[in-house]
Amino acid sequence: MRIYGVDFTCAPRAAKPITAACGVLRKNALQLERVERLATFAEFEALLARPGPWVGGFDFPFSLPRELVRDLGWPAAWPALLAHCATFDRLAFRKALDAYRNTRQPGNRYAHRATDLPAGSSSPMKLVNPPVALMFHEGARRVLASGAHVPALHDGDRTRVALEAYPGLLVRKHLGIRDSYKSDTRAEQTSARGRVRRKIVLALKTGEPLGIRLDSKDEAALIADGSGDLLDAAICAVQAAWAARQPGYGIPADAPAGEGWIVSA
Repeated sequence: MRIYGVDFTCAPRAAKPITAACGVLRKNALQLERVERLATFAEFEALLARPGPWVGGFDFPFSLPRELVRDLGWPAAWPALLAHCATFDRLAFRKALDAYRNTRQPGNRYAHRATDLPAGSSSPMKLVNPPVALMFHEGARRVLASGAHVPALHDGDRTRVALEAYPGLLVRKHLGIRDSYKSDTRAEQTSARGRVRRKIVLALKTGEPLGIRLDSKDEAALIADGSGDLLDAAICAVQAAWAARQPGYGIPADAPAGEGWIVSA
């Protein structure tokens, strides 16, 4: 089974590309063959269009909280919701979320999905550090347009399966590592963070925490990359590989309609 793990950015460019870890799953071993750097959305769309069979884990929200969708009167069905959100340019989408947030009570400004609590993930409304709302705005519609199958959200080409992944879930909740392991600021790419990355990579090699053993030809690069983009892509691939071996991709049968689910949450 071919596996992709994708560390996404809402503004891909040569200096900060979308990072895709590409590998093959055999039984419980994931062989990471190469890492691709996608500097444009066109390259990302081309990856989504690659023939299957493949399963991919993508590090961005696939949908929005039902509470937000209900309160704003936006379409509840996932394809219709994405079509509606695509009518906003980036600035208008920001303004819509800002306006909604300002209607909510202090301490409860952000609506969350059911998956966000067990995954420890940010609300898909969040616009900074990281701007996951903009990642949703750019990423989810491209996944839908690709025709891939998106379990719990959209019935598409079942030889190409797109799943929502989240590296922070594996690192913080599954491995119990709370120390920072990455930074986009070069001055903050310290040796201490490098030691944490090494710890994560060693755990993945032994099959912790999901029972998928990561085998990389260049694990030194996963450790050396201070941005964490390479490691995050590899973690997304591990989460996708785990899901590929689970009934229903490990997504709970009672996952709220239209919200999506982060695999292994």
